[in-house]
Amino acid sequence: MKTMLFLFLIILVSLSPAYAHKLISHDDAHRNFESALKIPDHKVSWAIYENLGENEAKFYTFEAVKGDSFYASIVIPKIEGLEEYSPTLVLVGDDNSGKKKINYEKDFPGVEFYEPFGQITYWERQEFKTEIPADGTYFLVVMDEKNQSGKYSLAIGTIEDFSLVDFFTILPKAWIDTKLFVNDYNSITISILILMGFVIVPTLIVFRKKLLKHK
Repeated sequence: MKTMLFLFLIILVSLSPAYAHKLISHDDAHRNFESALKIPDHKVSWAIYENLGENEAKFYTFEAVKGDSFYASIVIPKIEGLEEYSPTLVLVGDDNSGKKKINYEKDFPGVEFYEPFGQITYWERQEFKTEIPADGTYFLVVMDEKNQSGKYSLAIGTIEDFSLVDFFTILPKAWIDTKLFVNDYNSITISILILMGFVIVPTLIVFRKKLLKHK
């Protein structure tokens, strides 16, 4: 049993560096500025999985100070039907800093990259880097301007910030959420069966040894 747990820990440690973003879960209620999803620290590397319908928009908010570097990007899971899917990204500041719209202007379906943690291939879309011009509250808005619906992952920040506890809490949940994001239910089922095996097999071995002792 200790050997199995040790192997499981090794697997988590080996996979985690490939997943640089902490996942932010949500209830899909961030549909306007008032209900914008709070980003705890825009410098830390976060990821948010979203479904976006036609003519919809999703809103995110964060606090920043003048001179902060800011990074955001959008990627699209490589799923049939999303080859030319590309929502618009907008950074909205206060009255002084205004608004910046970032569209994807490269060829479709886009550059591919493989993410080992979730075993998912994505298409790259727009990437945005800037310096915050003034202290204040900022908003990111992802919207549909092409009468399309689809899925996207929004990444914010660049600093990887994982603790040992995250290996057993955030990362396992992030893996499950990633599979749900791309509708990969088979992998979840297989993983549950494997984990059940980790528990059931040692239990049966112990039970069998006890039976043999009483014979």
